[in-house]
Amino acid sequence: METGYPMTKTNGYDSVFKDGLFAGQVAVVTGGGSGIGRCVAHELAALGAVVVVVGRKPEKLEAVVAEISADGGQAEALALDIRDEDAVRAAVTDVVARHGAIHCLVNNAGGQFPAPLETISKKGFEAVVATNLTGGFLLMREVFNASMQKHGGAIVNMLAAMHRGMPGMGHSGAARAGMANLTMTAAFEWAHAAVRVNAVAPGWIASSGMDSYPPAMKPIIQGLTKNVPMRRLGLEAEVSGTICFLLSPAARFVTGAVVNIDGGSTLGDASFPLPARAKAPAYEGFHRARVPDVLR
Repeated sequence: METGYPMTKTNGYDSVFKDGLFAGQVAVVTGGGSGIGRCVAHELAALGAVVVVVGRKPEKLEAVVAEISADGGQAEALALDIRDEDAVRAAVTDVVARHGAIHCLVNNAGGQFPAPLETISKKGFEAVVATNLTGGFLLMREVFNASMQKHGGAIVNMLAAMHRGMPGMGHSGAARAGMANLTMTAAFEWAHAAVRVNAVAPGWIASSGMDSYPPAMKPIIQGLTKNVPMRRLGLEAEVSGTICFLLSPAARFVTGAVVNIDGGSTLGDASFPLPARAKAPAYEGFHRARVPDVLR
């Protein structure tokens, strides 16, 4: 199945942004041990940022830090459960104490499992909301209080293509919709401190997260392009590029926005059939991209 991924590595991240764009800045990327977060961490580091890669599994974080270091960037690993309020506060305080400020926060961490609403337990629902909404709120609040209210900064939150509901993942859809509203509220309340808060809503992206679903999802994943007007899956670099723009000086008058990155999949309806094929080239900027096993 064609995904648009480069099958051979090139030398360094091929970002569309100028060298040194984030030089002298500290960027925190949650969920940075794999998938989209790993890609964002690489691009920010390639553009000069010191990247703090956050996640729950130290070995995955250290592997990403090693990749970034090998590519000439600066990164450090921070093992953390973003749902733990005390741990989040202590971690943010430590990063600010060591680096002086946090200039960028990418709230990318998240997770869910496929299930119809009638089978989701209270515990399962709350676990997904805690990861996809509450944990992001805790990071936003602590980063603002410890750094951004004094120095300004930019935050990008991760949503999903949930604008027409999320059948089969209602817990995640509810949490992501909550994060969309939280993004707008924070953008309004924190604008006085020169803090911008935006969000991205990716559709189906060819990333390692696809391999976390049970085997029953494999044929569904492999047939996803039938419902995308561009007739392909998105790439991690296409999400990362949008995030980097929202963090950049070029977006200094953009706040409270949600940017869809879904190839048009949330547009139209079944009454207007899609053409058999579309010509939509991909942006293959991530030199260390990996094809998910489910798409091989």
